[in-house]
Amino acid sequence: MSTPSALDSFLDKWRTRWPEWQVAERFVPENQRTLVVAWFSLLQEFDDILNTAGDPMPSDAKLAWWGEELRSWSAQRSRHPLGRVLEPVRAPWAQLAETLPDLIDARAVPVDPAQALRSLQAYAAAVAAVEAVMFDTPARGDVATPVLVQTLAQRLHESGVAAIPRSLLAEDDTAAPRKWAQQLLAKWPARVAGPR
Repeated sequence: MSTPSALDSFLDKWRTRWPEWQVAERFVPENQRTLVVAWFSLLQEFDDILNTAGDPMPSDAKLAWWGEELRSWSAQRSRHPLGRVLEPVRAPWAQLAETLPDLIDARAVPVDPAQALRSLQAYAAAVAAVEAVMFDTPARGDVATPVLVQTLAQRLHESGVAAIPRSLLAEDDTAAPRKWAQQLLAKWPARVAGPR
């Protein structure tokens, strides 16, 4: 899995899921495009694990493997094709690895919006810390909230009712998805300080 074609295959998988990248990539410096797509591909892996349907055991095993892989990147060893691109960046990979179990816990339907936000707060902060190093953009202000809100919005899109806090479902099942989406949108900052 360490050949250039394996990396291309992995990156193409992400590009297929996000066809709008063909437009957006023009706003990314050409020398950073492969790095950016590799990073987004890794985040997509984590989103897929968070939003798994059915038996979670294969996803949980994959997540444990990714934890080991990220820790090995801290020692400049990689096995996955994405690591060939991402591992040379001296980012806090071990810190991100430590938060991956939060993705398993966050699969449970949250009691309320506050619990949903808390469940992925450490993960979002770790993602933002990696991005600050990867894109050489010192963190200014709250850089974790955009990651957190985007992750929860993606979860709502992928998992539907399973991602909606119970307190919103109890009020009105039909309006709950819209209400949760509105609450997430309200938390999105007007301008993001950093690479997002």
